Amino acid sequence: MARPAVAEINLKNIQANFKLASSFAPAGKTLAVVKANAYGHGAARVAQHLAQDAEVFAVACIEEALALRKAGLQQPILLLEGFFEAAELEVIAQEGFWTAVHRQEQLDQLARSVLAKPLCVWLKIDTGMHRLGFSPEQAIKAYNDLLNMPHVKQVVVMSHLANADDSLAPGASVPSQVAQLPEFFLNPGIELSIANSAAILSQPTALRHWQRPGIMLYGSCPLAIANQHSNSLRPAMTLKSQVIATRWVEPGESVGYGGRFVAERRTRVGTVAMGYADGYPRQAAEGTPVLVDGQRTQLIGRVSMDMLTLDLTNLPDADVGSEVEFWGEKLSANEVAAHCDTIAYHLFTGVTDRVPRTYIE
Repeated sequence: MARPAVAEINLKNIQANFKLASSFAPAGKTLAVVKANAYGHGAARVAQHLAQDAEVFAVACIEEALALRKAGLQQPILLLEGFFEAAELEVIAQEGFWTAVHRQEQLDQLARSVLAKPLCVWLKIDTGMHRLGFSPEQAIKAYNDLLNMPHVKQVVVMSHLANADDSLAPGASVPSQVAQLPEFFLNPGIELSIANSAAILSQPTALRHWQRPGIMLYGSCPLAIANQHSNSLRPAMTLKSQVIATRWVEPGESVGYGGRFVAERRTRVGTVAMGYADGYPRQAAEGTPVLVDGQRTQLIGRVSMDMLTLDLTNLPDADVGSEVEFWGEKLSANEVAAHCDTIAYHLFTGVTDRVPRTYIE
């Protein structure tokens, strides 16, 4: 019998989330962001399932794009971080990848290249995130330089929003970032891409020619305060395992490394095959919610490499073999993440290869 830890991926829910994202801008286009192994969900299987709905996929780098080609995906694939050295450009052209260009060195390398096939380039403008991108003042020249290159067939202008998830956050607001775009780029003939998942769900002014849903495809709300749209998202990953042992501990006895949990009453402890080597966060706090056979209980004691422990005192029917759900359709990953001082993105991408993915088509 195999170790019971498994990540169950509902591909139907991912497809429904993609269609929801597309519905916000029916006159525009929507690509599917499958970087970081589709946020831990399995990029090849996710992309294969979305292949008839998504015109374009987006990844971080060429290695991720080549893995999708190997899996049989024929759609254009956008490299969101662009290329890291000029030698990649020949492969990008040959494979029909699209590439971001976010700094002058990339622009210069592209200008010097001789390519067999013309490229689609996404020009990134820094409107307030201050990670990547040309300044608004530099962007118009960069755009015209790209148009004048014979091996560039199309230019899309993109930016990335810093605080679309939380309108009260300090820093650049969505209106201020949109206002940073030079009027030159508001020409209807220039294709724009601004909206990430949070903006798709809550910022209509950011919806332009291309939308870029990421985390929302996997059913997690990216907003600080959920709204009616984010409440329609369907969770895609359910992380599960089973109870593999039970025991009673008496008041004053501790459980696990470091004795973090000390029983205040006679406590029934369930040990579960799941640990930080599987991707369950070691920093999970005492009381982090968990479901056992669909009933809510909590983590007790410190998470170890291969196991963790739960309080089964009020679940008399729970025993060895009982199903444990750590997050998924019945327990929000956002709620779990809040107990772990992290975010759902981190939970999903942290699930390791030791945990097999099983897929619901």
